[in-house]
Amino acid sequence: MPWVILRSLICCLAVLSLCLPPEAAAGKVDFNRDIRPILSRNCFHCHGPDATHREADLRLDREQGLKATDASAIIHPGQPDQSVLFERVSSKDPDLVMPPADSGKKLKPTEVNLIRQWIAEGSPWSQHWSYVKPQPVKTPTIKDQSWPVNWIDNFILSRLEAENLKPAEEADKVTLIRRLSFDLTGLPPTPAEVKRFVDDPSPAAYEKLVDRLLASPHYGERMAIYWLDLVRFADTVGYHGDQDHHISPYRDYVIDAFNQNLSYDQFVREQLAGDLLPEPTLQQKIATGYNRVLQTSHEGGVQRKEYLAIYAADRIRNFSAVFMGATMGCCQCHDHKYDPYTIKDFYSMVSFFADIDEDQHLRRGADRIPTIREPEIFLYTDQENAQIAQIESRIRTIEISLKSTEQKQEKQQLKQELEKLKKSRGAIDRSAMKTMITVSIKPREIRILPRGNWLDETGPVVQPAIPEFLGTLKSDHARLTRLDLADWLSDRQGYGPLMARVMANRFWYLFFGRGIAPVLDDFGGQGGPPHYPELLDQLAIKFLNDQWDMKQMVKFIVMSRAYRQSSIESTEQRTADPFNHWLNRQARFRLPAEMIRDNALAVSGLLVTEIGGPSVKPYQPAGYYRHLNFPKRKYVADTDDRQWRRGLYVHWQRQFLHPMLKAFDAPSREECTAQRPRSNTPIAAMTLLNDPTFVESSRKFAEDIVRTAENQTLQKFNTHLLKQRRANQRKWSWRFC
Repeated sequence: MPWVILRSLICCLAVLSLCLPPEAAAGKVDFNRDIRPILSRNCFHCHGPDATHREADLRLDREQGLKATDASAIIHPGQPDQSVLFERVSSKDPDLVMPPADSGKKLKPTEVNLIRQWIAEGSPWSQHWSYVKPQPVKTPTIKDQSWPVNWIDNFILSRLEAENLKPAEEADKVTLIRRLSFDLTGLPPTPAEVKRFVDDPSPAAYEKLVDRLLASPHYGERMAIYWLDLVRFADTVGYHGDQDHHISPYRDYVIDAFNQNLSYDQFVREQLAGDLLPEPTLQQKIATGYNRVLQTSHEGGVQRKEYLAIYAADRIRNFSAVFMGATMGCCQCHDHKYDPYTIKDFYSMVSFFADIDEDQHLRRGADRIPTIREPEIFLYTDQENAQIAQIESRIRTIEISLKSTEQKQEKQQLKQELEKLKKSRGAIDRSAMKTMITVSIKPREIRILPRGNWLDETGPVVQPAIPEFLGTLKSDHARLTRLDLADWLSDRQGYGPLMARVMANRFWYLFFGRGIAPVLDDFGGQGGPPHYPELLDQLAIKFLNDQWDMKQMVKFIVMSRAYRQSSIESTEQRTADPFNHWLNRQARFRLPAEMIRDNALAVSGLLVTEIGGPSVKPYQPAGYYRHLNFPKRKYVADTDDRQWRRGLYVHWQRQFLHPMLKAFDAPSREECTAQRPRSNTPIAAMTLLNDPTFVESSRKFAEDIVRTAENQTLQKFNTHLLKQRRANQRKWSWRFC
């Protein structure tokens, strides 16, 4: 019996230890890593930034609130037993304990002990890590000088050596080329590429492989998959009838931007404010489709003011999540409960986008496919441009002739020809590709909406401004513009270092399966602290110093020894670091939905590798669209080579996402998705067995194997006959001799 009790106690302690970050298991308590998350989860809702709903005039998200020196002091540094904070969180009295018993929140014993230890150590406080600009630090010294390839490895190995752990062995070359190929292009390597890499004994073989894959046009496609999740790109409007809209050229702009290695700051600038750049190019105008890809309604009875308020909130939710790693959407109705953003900050940010001409469809909406989402532009091919020039030149000539001629018959003939030319010109527009763009108009008035109520116009008018706690933004213009906002985001003296940290964390996620900071779209109070904060900061600084060079950042990460580690974990590794916080091995995780499809098509030889173009419609179950109305529609699958294009180009219907993509956790893209969920379900297995794309890929692959086997058998038989013939010739020659 005592052994059973002891074993249960050991198990309980082991489970409790998993609730703590690995770093907190030993050593001094860190406020940002250990204490702030506890207070944020349990206390900030009532004692945080929201002044309107703050209880007891106590604010725990600031140092002044935690460490007041007057009679209201709740902490006495070094004296936990004399500190009201510890007394209340450790109390067993339901009338005294904090959080209150009826709040649904309760601190774990390990969390109470951490607070006690923190106070005992003097309760050192620090500003939230994500609002402090990254600072250079010295590269850690390590014992094993032979392991690192670059300074990423120094940070990783330094932590591992401190924990008496060893990194995993480097993965074998076949695994490395497969890993790199999927991570950098989203496609599997060919057998010839694998053989060439495996047979290359050069020390530079790995770097040559990285450079080749970064130069591939498929690199842009792979990176675009992730970016389109962030900006919630889709081929349909989302609300009500979920009608199609013109936006696929924006997707192609993203692919080209990654392939051309457009600097990240310019990439951001063109999407937010390409129309405000001096003499914007066609591609910069297409880039502004980012501002138009949000969900819209085309229902006849929508209230204009209501939906403009909905669109504004959608836009700020996405903007703050994508570029700031922030959750400013929480400020639509009140001050943020966990972060220092206010409702005024929210509507001041809305005001930056008040010049976007986006409500034409509310006046001219139609239940049609595709729907009207003006302003839009035509994207003519070279051939179409030539035809247009020829037609319009002829039209001008005829119009001049009509003014000068007096003959009735000649006038009639000219009018008939003019009518035909205009019809031909209209036919070109009907067949040409279009895309939504941003056009700046006179900004509409933006007021703070109390409680987010679009009917309440009593709130004060606000002008464009960045969040107050981040400073002020000055401009040469009378009114701040989206271009000013984009410049501030990337300014080294402005928000640039913080935006660099957000994006560096996402690059890391793409190649290690999780971010250094675990919550990719929330660097605030409800997000998690980074496991390697100094490493994340140095990556952000490098991103800035490299002039926002995205390919350089990607190469630096995948060149590291940490990235090249084997993902096979030992029992010791799993026991010491079950969630791989310390990165003493590579991660193992399922491919995104699009890559699962692409892999099957590539292996079978069916994959069409054409870059860009309109979205495509592969086979899907009959009747899947039967509930889509306004208008009613029927899904018509492509029957030519388009059905074998990459998953990136599959038509993205927000309300009825293609079942294959949905089964493998692709998002509907109604909101920003910084990190897809990863599930393992029977539906996914059934999709692989029944989806026509996978069935046809299997059939084609099997056919190729059979044909190859038949050819090999025939070759062997022919070789055998040839050998037999030669043997007979030698035998008869001997006999005649």
